[in-house]
Amino acid sequence: MFKFTTSIISILVRAPKKLIRSLSLATETMVNKLCAIFVLCVHIICSTGLKQNEPIVTVKQGKLQGAVATLHDGSSYYSFKGIPYAQPPVGPLRFRAPQPPQPWEGILNATEHRNVCAQFNLLARASAAEGSEDCLFLNVYSKSLQPSAKTPVMVYIHGGAYLSGSGNDDMYGPQFLLQHNVVLVTLNYRLEVLGFLCLDTPEVPGNAGMKDQVAAMKWVKENIAQFGGDPDNITLFGESAGASSVIYHMLSPMSQGLFHKAITQSGTSINDWAQGVNGKERAFKIGKHLGRDTKDPQELLDFLRSLPVSKLVRLTNVTLTPDEKYRGLPIHFAPVQEKKFPNVEAFLSENPLNLILSNKICSIPLMLGYNSAESIIMVQDRLKKQPIYNKTPSFDVPREIVDKINQEKLIEMGDRIKQFYVGNRDYSSEDLKEMVQLLSDLHFVYNTHRFAYLYSRHNSAIYMYRFNIETDLNIIKNMSGVDVAGVSHADELFYIFSTNMTKEDYESQEKIRDYVWRVTKMWTDFAKTGNPTPDSTLGVKWPQYTVANKEYLQIDETLTASKFADRASVEFWNKLYCEAGLPCISKSNL
Repeated sequence: MFKFTTSIISILVRAPKKLIRSLSLATETMVNKLCAIFVLCVHIICSTGLKQNEPIVTVKQGKLQGAVATLHDGSSYYSFKGIPYAQPPVGPLRFRAPQPPQPWEGILNATEHRNVCAQFNLLARASAAEGSEDCLFLNVYSKSLQPSAKTPVMVYIHGGAYLSGSGNDDMYGPQFLLQHNVVLVTLNYRLEVLGFLCLDTPEVPGNAGMKDQVAAMKWVKENIAQFGGDPDNITLFGESAGASSVIYHMLSPMSQGLFHKAITQSGTSINDWAQGVNGKERAFKIGKHLGRDTKDPQELLDFLRSLPVSKLVRLTNVTLTPDEKYRGLPIHFAPVQEKKFPNVEAFLSENPLNLILSNKICSIPLMLGYNSAESIIMVQDRLKKQPIYNKTPSFDVPREIVDKINQEKLIEMGDRIKQFYVGNRDYSSEDLKEMVQLLSDLHFVYNTHRFAYLYSRHNSAIYMYRFNIETDLNIIKNMSGVDVAGVSHADELFYIFSTNMTKEDYESQEKIRDYVWRVTKMWTDFAKTGNPTPDSTLGVKWPQYTVANKEYLQIDETLTASKFADRASVEFWNKLYCEAGLPCISKSNL
């Protein structure tokens, strides 16, 4: 059609005026019709964004120019990167809640990613900060730019322990998901100190990074129709810290109405590592470390705002107590329970567990799960510290339990944990499998089950999974060098998002392409319908989770519906939580 209309206008432009004047009435009528057709075609082309490789979309803040890219099957999609969803949180806005984005003049180039949020480069050999404070950008990928398309939307929140990562397509490419016709949105949010400093003051109550996510979600709700997305069918999904973020949004009054379904991969809001504690005390430790020993929150805030951003990354370790160096994961700048202040909107002002128990959580379709050997990614670090844990096994007791029991009970529980995994001997390098199981159960498995149980008492439409596909796409495990069966933390991401690291394996191995298609079909079918297997295409029906049977789907080389994943481990840890007087899975439901 584009070639046809350009040919017509070319003929009309080149035609001599005398020839036009000599046309009969019938011919003039035909020419008029052709001109009308041309004008109509130009309108359609411009309105759908098919203007060569320069699609233009108008959002509330102005015009955006994106790019056209190609999926693996040869079809095209539209890519808009580096879209500002809030004002740069710099200068006096550092540590504050995000401010609404400002409009711009002209057409904003959205063909390339912009700054990632300031963070420590985990891959650099020497200490190195990267990124910027001016980082509140999101990316939109879609196969249609027609507002009438009403395509289901998936908004992804990246993991990274609340201290690293971004939404960029070097890790979160859209090609696998877009083959199922969804709109994908990825985003950046402030990290570690810059995103989660808490001074217990109206200006810095905490959770700035979570409020960044809310601002991005509001932007999506207001603008996604311009990218062909359906603002009334948005699925929020995330992995690790991103997964716990999703559940926080289910709890926060700030996020209500901004999404309609949720997927959480390897994380919940009730894990120790997902909850920041002693935020104000931690902030003053940072001040002292950086050269300002004060107990005045305003003085500390002024000092921290005066520093270059490079000084405000990789500071978690300087805030650790002796106990925190060995108990739990080193994630302490995380969502906090905010103090209430007049005229200050809090993201979270109550304990997340209490909110769940009192059913102050939005009831929406939920898909959640974990990988079969999550802690492959952290077992090498554990080995280095193993003499400490053999001497003091009570370091494996979760902080949540420690806060409820006395010292005698703490020692007794530590001994029971060690006995459960290795019997009457010390851990050694021969116990990689056992240590992976211990750390996986402690940091991921049990609390996924516990959350599913507590949430399901008031809500239905829950789908649990256990991911166990092992191929060349398991980048994290393959890089770890740990020879233990199972799937590491974050390995499932490479079956959901396209990356340059996996491009060759994906293109050369039909089996891998089949696994990717199946996984992404379930994820996108859930986003479309609230049911990950709405038809018989995959040859299995994913059963809904119930408290009685704890149904789940084993995602392996084959897909198998089963009941009560990792039952022995869950029952063991559940007994510890029950004994501590904490909300746990009822014995009648085990």
